[in-house]
Amino acid sequence: MEPEHNAPVARFAALTTAHVADACLRAGVEVRCAPAAVRPVLAGRRLAGRVRPARHSGSVDVFLEAIDRAAPGDVLVVDDGGRTDRACVGDLVVLEARAAGLAGLVVWGAHRDTADLTAVGLPVFSLGATPTGPLELAPRPAGALDTARVGSFPVDPTDLILADDDGVLFVPAGRAGELFDLAESIRDTERRQADRIRAGESLRGQVGFGAYLTARAADPTLTFRAHLRSVGGAIEE
Repeated sequence: MEPEHNAPVARFAALTTAHVADACLRAGVEVRCAPAAVRPVLAGRRLAGRVRPARHSGSVDVFLEAIDRAAPGDVLVVDDGGRTDRACVGDLVVLEARAAGLAGLVVWGAHRDTADLTAVGLPVFSLGATPTGPLELAPRPAGALDTARVGSFPVDPTDLILADDDGVLFVPAGRAGELFDLAESIRDTERRQADRIRAGESLRGQVGFGAYLTARAADPTLTFRAHLRSVGGAIEE
């Protein structure tokens, strides 16, 4: 049997964050995306694993402690309050994370040592780069290793993190299997629709868009999403 911590990585390998976000919407699970400004240091890197949170207050010791607690395949989620006036993560922390078997990092803040991070190759997503590290040290907040915040969303070790070139998505680990099932169904439907477009059948024809417009004229409350569900389309969730 596949080890539990490897299962999300294996199933996400053939999906995108867009597929899983649509699955969340269909399943009634809150869609928790990092702000669009959180981008990969290296394009084309993908990331999947359980959240290992760390709230930064000016010293790297919190990251080392989080890494010490982490299991292989975890993702270090660094909360620096969305600050971009300082970098909170650099090459040494990323090297340490890789040596400990972590899958990567997501930083709600900035990084530095971009050339070195590129050479290390571990997936890192952040708000961008700046040369300076922290200039001050604040007291460590209570629960600094229990929860982190990325944008408006709190996350903790009960969450999985999925990331690719579209961005970063958090999902509850306990519902991952259900969400991946739905995401795979959505992916397969979209692929069939794309193949039919390439073969010359318009998307409007596939989803009965003319019929939808007629039905909407008779019932202005009819939404395109409801129509898609009735015909099995997958443009929206």
